[in-house]
Amino acid sequence: MQNNTRMERARNARSRRNKHAGRWVLPALLGLGLAGCAGSTGQPGGDAGYGAAPVVITPQRDWSDAIIYFVILDRFADGDSGNNANVQRRNPGGYHGGDLKGLTSQLDEIADLGATAIWITPVPLQVDFAPIVPGMPETNGQFFEHWGFHGYWAEDFTRMEPHFGTEADLAALVAAAHQRGIKVLLDVVYNHAGYGSQYETDPRFSGWIRKKPVDCAADPLTCQVGGLPDFDTGRDDVRKYLLDANIGLAERTGLDGFRLDTVKHVEHDFWQLHRDQTRTRVSEDFFLLGEVWGGDARVLDEWFENDEMDSGFDFSFSGSCQSWVKGRGRTIAYASYLSKRHRVRDGYHLAHYLSSHDETMALHLLENDIDRFRVCVALQMTTLGIPVIYYGEEVARGGGAWPTNRKDMPWGSRNIKPGAGVARDESLRGYYKNLIALRRSHPALSRGDYEALSTDGDLLVFRRTDPIGGGTVIVAVNRGSEAATATVDLPAGWQDEVVISEVNSSAQPATDANRMEISVPPVQVRIFVAAKR
Repeated sequence: MQNNTRMERARNARSRRNKHAGRWVLPALLGLGLAGCAGSTGQPGGDAGYGAAPVVITPQRDWSDAIIYFVILDRFADGDSGNNANVQRRNPGGYHGGDLKGLTSQLDEIADLGATAIWITPVPLQVDFAPIVPGMPETNGQFFEHWGFHGYWAEDFTRMEPHFGTEADLAALVAAAHQRGIKVLLDVVYNHAGYGSQYETDPRFSGWIRKKPVDCAADPLTCQVGGLPDFDTGRDDVRKYLLDANIGLAERTGLDGFRLDTVKHVEHDFWQLHRDQTRTRVSEDFFLLGEVWGGDARVLDEWFENDEMDSGFDFSFSGSCQSWVKGRGRTIAYASYLSKRHRVRDGYHLAHYLSSHDETMALHLLENDIDRFRVCVALQMTTLGIPVIYYGEEVARGGGAWPTNRKDMPWGSRNIKPGAGVARDESLRGYYKNLIALRRSHPALSRGDYEALSTDGDLLVFRRTDPIGGGTVIVAVNRGSEAATATVDLPAGWQDEVVISEVNSSAQPATDANRMEISVPPVQVRIFVAAKR
């Protein structure tokens, strides 16, 4: 298919996704503070924490309005003890028992938080092999068996891993999520198989795996990522097999999209073919979120240019935020960084996260300073892109570098294995929940333009303005150890309105006809909107 046809179809798909965006009427949340911002329906109760009726959210307007919740299936919730063979909960590299049924049974936890989409780790049958690997200081340096609990070491792409469940379980998860207004993205791998898999040993797959050792720094397309068997994805038979396996599963289960693993290690024409097939075989709106290691607005454009995917991870966001809140670098430089993120190609999205399964947990890197972590959460929820929440991060899940960055979901007093009894921070969860509701109630925070209003000292004040609905939000962030104040011009149209602080409604700023004075306590955030007198 020619590029012009592909791009035409991309424009049509985005047009369908966005055609109703300007018709949404969103309620003002006035005088409530963050504690009063709710984004879902359903009542708490019982051991599960929720009532009998599903918690239902308002579905996302489009993907610019999305909040993605990322789950490692094995570490979230065990819903079927019958598939717990070889479960080793004390082994950081072992299976811990989480599965599709468990996630389905706890969807209300995610819906109540306000997430609009779930990304789950891969589900193919994994190799029955566990390399012995050295531990990190957090695991006392002890060696341990590393099994494919994460789903990235496939033995057979056409079969489901029994530890995770069945294809019917996956379809049931998707249906239950849709009932709650939540979309489901499945992580899929095209670049490689698991160590010692059938693709290396079975004559049926002769020639499918590249044999020559290649350094990824020299050639990212033909190298062995992490020493894993690398598929020759230039071969037509390899392409057909992998596409049929992954896209076929999406066809049968109703998935809404894929998270694409190791994107830069597979050819561009493969991804273009993949895009065409997901649209023709599944849906024109099938969403593709790609992992290009080191990606940002500039790097990802190589894949956006020919419409190979809709979104890519912004690897720059977490480290930049951590550095700034720790006091490193000037505020004006961080403000400029946030502005540059808006250079992403029109119609495509950055997906920004604070922690992931491949990186050290952000709270750990911030030396467990929960106040500075909250500042980064607020910046994640008030800046451009699709916020991605790594499971348990919203309740201050412990862990640092690999393998402890893949600990069990904390469930506190609730009897949900494998993380039953693990402490959780409900106050932090409430903070997340209210910021998510605030973001979704004010489209300026997800799709708005950006302008820095004040960058003196430790105080950053910026404005987001919705180009469609015209709404404006002002965000003020103080990283310093002392209160900070700034005076900024009132946005157009605010002169005849009352300014309300959404984060702390009792601390309204002083205003005159054209200016407002903003005061922010140490290591806190204030978010302002306008309301009619």
